[in-house]
Amino acid sequence: MKSVLITFSGIDGAGKSTQIEKLRGYLVEQGIPVHELIFWDNVVLWRGARSGFSRRVLQSDGAVGTPERPAERKDKNTQTWPLLAGRSILHLFDVLNLRRVVRRARGERAGVIIFDRYIYDQLAALPMNNWLVRAYAKLLLRVVPKPDLSYLLDAIPEVARARKPEYPLDFMHKYRESYLEIRKMAGMELIAAAEREDVHLAIVDRFAKSTASNTLRPQMSSTVTA
Repeated sequence: MKSVLITFSGIDGAGKSTQIEKLRGYLVEQGIPVHELIFWDNVVLWRGARSGFSRRVLQSDGAVGTPERPAERKDKNTQTWPLLAGRSILHLFDVLNLRRVVRRARGERAGVIIFDRYIYDQLAALPMNNWLVRAYAKLLLRVVPKPDLSYLLDAIPEVARARKPEYPLDFMHKYRESYLEIRKMAGMELIAAAEREDVHLAIVDRFAKSTASNTLRPQMSSTVTA
C-alpha cells in the first residue's frame, strides 16, 4: 500500500486541528493507517532558540490565544527586513530537513501521512506582496517535497481571530492574502470557509477524488501516531 502525503495549511483560527482530527477519524474508520506529523515539532530546526528569540527579543506572548484568554503574539507579524532575511535563511534549512523527514516517513509508513502545517505556512508569514519575496518562495518550492494533496483552509479573518485572538486584524488580512498567493504557486486545494461539517465533507470529497487512481486500499490496522 502506497503512502499518501497530505498537508493542512491556513491562517491561525482556520480550524486546521479540528479538521485534521475529523479526517483522521474518518480514515481510521476506513481501516487506513494514519501517521501524523507537526511541522514545528518534526521539521523545524533549532526550535528552542527560535522560540526563545520570539519571547525575549520580540517580546511575543508564546501562549495560544483563546476567546477567554487572548494572546499578544509579535512573531509572524513583526516583519523588519533584518528579521525577514534571518527567517529566509532558516526556512532554507527547514526545507532541507523537510526533504529528509518526508523521505523517511514515506519509506517507513504506509497509509496516510498528515502534516499539521507545512513549509507553505512558513512562507505565508512572509510579505508575499513583495516581488523579491515571491521569487524566493518560488525558488524554495522547486525543491520542496510535493504532497499528494495540500489543503488550504480558507477563513474570514474576523471569524478566525475571534476563535484564536493572537494577531492584529490587519495582519490577519495580509496573512490570508499571502496564503492565497502561495496557493497559486504550490497548487493547493482551497477549501472555502464554511461550517465545520461542510468543510469536513469537502475535505473527504477531495481526498476521495485524489486517491481514486492511487494504490491506497483500506486495511484493518491500528493508527500510527507521531
